[in-house]
Amino acid sequence: MLRYKVIVKKMEVFLMGYKVAVIGAGFVGASAAYAMSINNLVTELVLIDVNKEKAYGEALDISDGLSFCGNMAVYSGGYSDVKNCDVIVITAGAARKPGETRLDLAKKNTSIMKSIVTEVMKYYNHGVILSVSNPVDVLAYMTQKWSGLPASKVIGSGTVLDSARFRTLLSKALDVDVANVHGYIIGEHGDSQLPLWSATHIAGTQFDAYVKASGLSIDKEALFSEVKAAGATIIKNKGATYYGIALSINRIVESILKDFNTIMPIGTVLDGQYGIKDVLVNVPTIVGGSGAERVLELNITDAELQLLRHSAEQVKAIINEIKDI
Repeated sequence: MLRYKVIVKKMEVFLMGYKVAVIGAGFVGASAAYAMSINNLVTELVLIDVNKEKAYGEALDISDGLSFCGNMAVYSGGYSDVKNCDVIVITAGAARKPGETRLDLAKKNTSIMKSIVTEVMKYYNHGVILSVSNPVDVLAYMTQKWSGLPASKVIGSGTVLDSARFRTLLSKALDVDVANVHGYIIGEHGDSQLPLWSATHIAGTQFDAYVKASGLSIDKEALFSEVKAAGATIIKNKGATYYGIALSINRIVESILKDFNTIMPIGTVLDGQYGIKDVLVNVPTIVGGSGAERVLELNITDAELQLLRHSAEQVKAIINEIKDI
């Protein structure tokens, strides 16, 4: 009986349709909107940008192909359109320029994000806010504080993309389907992130044991270095990264809308988990209809725990520098 009620509830939600707002119609925001449209993920999708002509053009461009995807509405609008949104995705912000430090970028984008959150909260009435703008851990933390919403309702896109890169490289190195590779990059979405080797499994077999049984030799340090450098490599060759993060956004939004309870390393403000409090870092979390449903405290090694706490301190140091802006 309980199972039937849950199914009926999900059917009712589906029949009512989903509404998502994407704030920021640049490379990342437009690509995320396109990904959600291709997947026919929502019923109503609104693009919001300070450059209204850009948002209108992107919405119109996507709308032109909707007959190949399914019935949905894609349009540009204003902040009042965040009302009744199930998910509000914020991608707006300045890009990091050559010579700028992470602190420089944080200061610049903090002002932008604060103004966005102020406008959003004038019309917000429910839903999850997904912060994507960089530095994502810092801005997602500040967004949660400015909004006054529960920590579960404001999440960062975190290291979902980093973890996808990690799994892809592992699958290539081991010559197995990426669907059978499970592993996470945790901590900061930045220089102090770390691979969670203790929780990396291949079809249920711990990574080191699988490699040994297969007679393979994997340079773990080199592989992780490639993961960390992936974004910079893409930027060097094409100027910006947006397709990978767009698909990551699509996956996070899908898990929220459809209440999948997917385990992903998203960012949420921790409250004592792993001995970390009042700072946002990325750890495996159950993501469902309410946002961050539950942070998982995995049995990680002491060395990994120390690295995770160090990473949290790096994020907190930036937050302390900009929190009064």
